[in-house]
Amino acid sequence: MKSTFLFMLMAIGTSAQQTYFPERHAIWQQISVQDAGMDPEKLDDVIAFAKANEYSGSRDLRIAILDGFKSEPFHEILGPTKKRGGPAGMILKNGKLVASWGDTKRVDMTFSVTKSFLSTVAGLAVDDGLIKNVNNTVADYVWDGTFAGRHNSQITWRQLLQQNSAWQGTLYGGKDWADRPPRDGDVDDWQYAAPATPGTVMEYNDVRVNVLAYSLLQVLREPLPLVLRNRIMDKIGASRSWRWYGYDDAWETIDGLQMKSVTGGGHSGAGLFINTEDMARFGLLFSNNGKWKNEQLISKEWIKMATTSSTPEPNYGFMWWLNADGKRQWDGVDKEVFYAAGFGGNFIVVDRKNDLVVVTRWLEPSKIGAFMKLLNATL
Repeated sequence: MKSTFLFMLMAIGTSAQQTYFPERHAIWQQISVQDAGMDPEKLDDVIAFAKANEYSGSRDLRIAILDGFKSEPFHEILGPTKKRGGPAGMILKNGKLVASWGDTKRVDMTFSVTKSFLSTVAGLAVDDGLIKNVNNTVADYVWDGTFAGRHNSQITWRQLLQQNSAWQGTLYGGKDWADRPPRDGDVDDWQYAAPATPGTVMEYNDVRVNVLAYSLLQVLREPLPLVLRNRIMDKIGASRSWRWYGYDDAWETIDGLQMKSVTGGGHSGAGLFINTEDMARFGLLFSNNGKWKNEQLISKEWIKMATTSSTPEPNYGFMWWLNADGKRQWDGVDKEVFYAAGFGGNFIVVDRKNDLVVVTRWLEPSKIGAFMKLLNATL
């Protein structure tokens, strides 16, 4: 009898912790701050912190982009931009809404958060067997000259995903060496520098990320936004308000059809334009290890790979940032936390230990560690 009673208590506890998955267009089910195990006064301080530390750049993102990347030679706007809103965010516990602030339905640019969506599309190609192994060279799949030559022919899918490929070339007007060049030197130093050996140096570089998007387009033979919509976003009940853009001239002919090759970020415009609630749904999918309700949308194996520290950058996986030991670790926050991050302070943070998904928008980027430490102190 005693063992039966204990089993019933365990079942009730498990049921109470079941993850909530919001239906499309549903009013998000809420949980009280107390039931979420948080301190209400401290949580108020967290939200006040987010509102008080708005990204300092212009709300006209065309101006913010040009100012933020003015050190790059030849930098220009190549794709769509959009004026942004104010600070916004959501905090979920077991999928239920604990708190929100700002306009969570407003569609805004999300910059390099796009990379985590791009990585997920790559994961679908791997799950489907279209890419047999991330250690395969991309040249085995993309044979049009993009990966020709002694250097580029060495590059693997893993290296593109970890941003340590050192790919050399020009794509849609973007030169690899001119994208986030070193602080020292000048144009001649940068364009004539000997390339790093693929896999040895992590370089945050949008041109090379866009080469990944281009390569996935060749493999999937469908526009990546269509793949993302059909396989992920519609399945998780996302709105139809999000858009994934490429540069204005980034058109390719695949199977006789014109298809846009999208970008993995927005520092020259384009990228993913999305609202806060859809970002939260995406984070919830990853918090639940790729499963939405009873359907495994992306494999657990892929998510494990995507959130494993890379060499030589322990705080980076497959286009997800990791709170592992390293220079970018957030003090006072669990080491297993991982997150998507974009220019201007766009973040999707997944904290599985505490069953939390956090989205913040237009938070001064340098303040995200302090924000998460404050949030952690509410538990």
